[in-house]
Amino acid sequence: MILCVVACLVAAVAGVFIGRSLFPAPAQPGAELHDVLHHRLKLDTVQEAKLEALEARFAVQRRALELELRADNARLADAIQAEHGNGPRVAAAVDRSHASMGELQKATLAHIFAMRQLLRPNQTAQFDQAVVKALTDDQR
Repeated sequence: MILCVVACLVAAVAGVFIGRSLFPAPAQPGAELHDVLHHRLKLDTVQEAKLEALEARFAVQRRALELELRADNARLADAIQAEHGNGPRVAAAVDRSHASMGELQKATLAHIFAMRQLLRPNQTAQFDQAVVKALTDDQR
């Protein structure tokens, strides 16, 4: 019995290892941009400190905007439940949700441009490439 349990445990661990090797987790959106900023561009200490401050500020702003999107989704769900169709409450909730998504996208772009302003001229081309790649990579 114990031998069977140990064999199952070993098989499970081996299965997880093989699965992760054959099917790695997809990269998170923006992971390459983060890697470029923090590892490939060789930022100096002043740039690192300014980047850290920008990222901390944006994390708070992004969280607030994401919470607003969640609230918009809840309002949309309520409207759908109340109207059972594409009525005026649903349309208004969708419009509000789209406005919030737009605000998040604008804030994200402002953050990207603020980070770019920290870079030296010899660093911007690689940063710009990473931004374009983050926006155009097929995430499937």
